[in-house]
Amino acid sequence: MMSTAGIGGFIIIGLMALVTLLTRYGGVLIMSFIPINRRVESFINAMSGSVLIAILVPIAAEGDLGARLALVATAVVMLVVKKPMVAISAGIFVAAAIRWLV
Repeated sequence: MMSTAGIGGFIIIGLMALVTLLTRYGGVLIMSFIPINRRVESFINAMSGSVLIAILVPIAAEGDLGARLALVATAVVMLVVKKPMVAISAGIFVAAAIRWLV
């Protein structure tokens, strides 16, 4: 096991960055061999929605009041304003405010 004290923390961060780069470049490399047709494009679009749902459902099911209200605030602001950064900011603000108040 590597210690996070001293240089160990920098080595761990460097390794995590390397793994991140390899997965990103690996995905691009693999997709360079796959022709993008209508079927593949539909799969990619469906996959991104599936990842989003896989992240949000556990938060909604097991999250605290701040997490649940943050999801609601983000969804409402996104539907009204249609700007992701504004919606995400609203969700973060609501989560912080609820956790500070409760």
